[in-house]
Amino acid sequence: MLARTQNPAVHDLRDQMQSLGPDLPFPPRREDLQNLVVQLDRAGGSRNWRTYAQYEDGPVVPGPWGAGADSSAGGTGGAAKGGAAVTDGLRKAVREQHAPIFQRVDRDGQPWLAIGMPVDFTDADGRGDGAGRTGSKATPSAAPQQGKPSGLIVYAEFPLTDEKADISALVTSAQAGALPALALAVVPALFAARRVLRPVRRLREAAERITSGELDTRLPVTGRDELADLTVTFNEMARALEKDDAELRRMEANARRFAADVSHELRTPLAAMSAVTEVLDEDAARLDPDTADAVRLISDETTKLARMVEDLIEVSRFDAGAADLHLDEIDVAMALRKTLQLRGWQDQVETDLPEGLRARFDPRRIDVVVANLVGNALRHGGTPVRLTAYATSGRLRIDVADQGPGIDPQALPHVFDRFYKADAARARSGGSGLGLAIAMENVRLHGGTLRAANAPGGGAVFTVEVPVDPRGGVGVETNGSGADGSGAGGVASVPGAGGAGARDAEAEGVEAKGAETEGVEAKGAETEGAETKGAEIEDGRP
Repeated sequence: MLARTQNPAVHDLRDQMQSLGPDLPFPPRREDLQNLVVQLDRAGGSRNWRTYAQYEDGPVVPGPWGAGADSSAGGTGGAAKGGAAVTDGLRKAVREQHAPIFQRVDRDGQPWLAIGMPVDFTDADGRGDGAGRTGSKATPSAAPQQGKPSGLIVYAEFPLTDEKADISALVTSAQAGALPALALAVVPALFAARRVLRPVRRLREAAERITSGELDTRLPVTGRDELADLTVTFNEMARALEKDDAELRRMEANARRFAADVSHELRTPLAAMSAVTEVLDEDAARLDPDTADAVRLISDETTKLARMVEDLIEVSRFDAGAADLHLDEIDVAMALRKTLQLRGWQDQVETDLPEGLRARFDPRRIDVVVANLVGNALRHGGTPVRLTAYATSGRLRIDVADQGPGIDPQALPHVFDRFYKADAARARSGGSGLGLAIAMENVRLHGGTLRAANAPGGGAVFTVEVPVDPRGGVGVETNGSGADGSGAGGVASVPGAGGAGARDAEAEGVEAKGAETEGVEAKGAETEGAETKGAEIEDGRP
């Protein structure tokens, strides 16, 4: 709209100068310039513009910028109050570029258009004639350098009040029409967006349910668009996941059942074999050396096999959730010293055990845990091995530390895995690889944690934390009634520590000498497990 106003104004001013310029004498006097301005003002017509003329560096006609706004004929529009709309920047640009230039300015809150147009000398054949001699014609230049500058510049200014009113009316009309149209368009847009987003929202919620384990989640399929195809694909994915999960669970259950069944079936013949090998061991000294070595080999392998069967049976109890806690309130220091004495380790282990500290836990299971950790340290760590116990914040903490090379950092996350071996090249070991895994399960059953780490000063540290009274955090069974417990376990490494050696998770359930085992006859105290003479732990270090 502004372009439709300013372009015709520049064109009209050029036409007027083409008409009046040839009759203007050069160099023009003030009276000549005044006469030119009056004629231009009268020719402005409806534009109601105010014109000015300036020859070279002479005075501006009529008078200073903005003066005499209402004095001349046809100048009722006048200049802007307080000064002309023709700015110093416009005058400078016209002189430097020597071309018609317009500028929109604001004066007292009203828009104005200012135009500056230089006038050139041209002769009949369009060539500059020199110094403006008599007979030369003065015409306005359409672009810079099209003629010889005459030094005369004509300016025009007029208000854009009507255009501003038209634009305001147009904006008001647009707002009046656009807002209702926008309101009418928003309603169906919201319905359409809701129709599109609702299936997406259902897909998200269904994905969250599947993530939480609800693999039977399905979505209704509506329509035939891309979202319907996506829903069909989602249902197929959920169906495949559910099928695979069911198959994996079935295979896992079969594997556990197989291990448990085989272990129970082997238990009776192994008990008989153990009894026979004990008799043969007693007579081995009277046999010839080769026969004695064979008898001892059979006895050792039978003992290892019996121990592995007992470990598998224990693991199957944990997997089936049938492991029970038989809690008793006992003296912690006395129980830990008894664990060392029954295995003959009291002279090999330094202890720091608080006197008078009592806690409720299953003595047999804690005995297995501590015996595995201490036996592990004695077999693979450096002496002295240190056993420490203390209570903090309602929890019992037991630390077993050695002075060995520590645990390989790559093996740390796996030391409690079943059958894990740090040395993959070792095809067979003396242990079942279940000892530390069973120790972890026993600690979890008490609602505690078992961690392995490397000490900053060297050596490995195994830390057991259990509640002083497990009844506060897990379901327990006392007086022979069954309950299952839960807990959290993990592996941690101490910053700045590293292990040069490699120790794996093959630690055996440790029993006291002369224990009467379940299904295997031995000497003395009663435990559930095969008879051993210390903690059998395999080592992966050189």
